[in-house]
Amino acid sequence: MSDPRSHVTAHVLDAARGVPAQGVSVVLADHHGIHVADAVTDEQGRVGTLGPAELEPGTYRLTFATGAYFAAQHTECFHPEVVVTFEITAPDQHYHIPLLLSPFAFTTYRGS
Repeated sequence: MSDPRSHVTAHVLDAARGVPAQGVSVVLADHHGIHVADAVTDEQGRVGTLGPAELEPGTYRLTFATGAYFAAQHTECFHPEVVVTFEITAPDQHYHIPLLLSPFAFTTYRGS
């Protein structure tokens, strides 16, 4: 199912606090590191619009500014940023990347 707003979306949850991670900067870049789009997670920890409605097949990366997020909460963290590299193989599909975050660990997967 395609999202009409954006080919790629993200969702960040603060697993340590059990809440959505509001205010996390997210940057989408192509495999050359060329900036495609950027956004900030909303009060639900979501980025619903991140780049165009369609992207060419290829390798992309999302960079989440986790250090700044935890610094704003006066919390030490081990990963100043989390970079998720993924491949778009089917241009007609939607790509949703959730990030479960804590100060010293993270998990990601392909969402729906």
